[in-house]
Amino acid sequence: MKQSRLAVALALFVLLWATRGSAQSGYQVITVNDGGTITGTVKWSGPVPKGSMVAINKDPEVCDPQGQKKRDLERLIVAANGGVANTVVFLKDISKGKAMDLPEEHQFLNQKTCRYEPHVLLVPTDGTLRIKSSDPILHTVHMSGASDYNLPFPFANQTVSRTMNRNGIVDLRCNAGHVWMNAEMIVVAHPYYAVTDDDGNFKLTNVPPGEYEIEAWHEGWKVTGQGTVYDVMTQMRVSRPTFSDPVEWTKRVKVPSNGTASVNFTISEKRPEMASNRE
Repeated sequence: MKQSRLAVALALFVLLWATRGSAQSGYQVITVNDGGTITGTVKWSGPVPKGSMVAINKDPEVCDPQGQKKRDLERLIVAANGGVANTVVFLKDISKGKAMDLPEEHQFLNQKTCRYEPHVLLVPTDGTLRIKSSDPILHTVHMSGASDYNLPFPFANQTVSRTMNRNGIVDLRCNAGHVWMNAEMIVVAHPYYAVTDDDGNFKLTNVPPGEYEIEAWHEGWKVTGQGTVYDVMTQMRVSRPTFSDPVEWTKRVKVPSNGTASVNFTISEKRPEMASNRE
């Protein structure tokens, strides 16, 4: 019953994102005159939760070259300055602007020492996601959500490409028994998206002057339980962590002509269920 509720919740969340994406499907590319810039940070407030660790119980010679025996799930990365990495910041209510120019590094996924690099991906609608495995062992990238693929990587340095033709969130997991491997991809209809760097910084450029709603989206950092997944190698079911829902914070921003607007988000563990309320 619990698994059914989780499946329904995920389906509703994906539908919400698909609906939001379809509203942006009419995005119009124009020449932006006197465009402005939005810069800012996403920072953590309060005690930082301990990282969620999972035992490295498969292929340790590849997955654990330093002998640490455990792997952080990388759901919440907070720098020494309080900056939160891997937060997606974007404009919600923009219908026209510059052409798509998302960074190439967020459209290419590598599997290296049994972790996904980068942890958060941004791919344009009808754009191409390229996936590679640098590991000399079997990985199987299972996608669920706005895209559904199950892609095996039996050989090192094999690159596979897939077109992402539906807006929304895509969960990426390994179905070859490396249960700690997880990443998120967002397929987007316009270019005004950014992923915060290691220090929590972001920048949106060449924004048409005007007032917008801007959102900071985080995948969620709590482990809520264990689900089961079929290991294609052992042909057995293994336990895999399940995570809390994504959380969102929104603000208003006014972008001046040829100027810069600053927006700073502060996120915390306090009442994350209210995080979608406008600050």
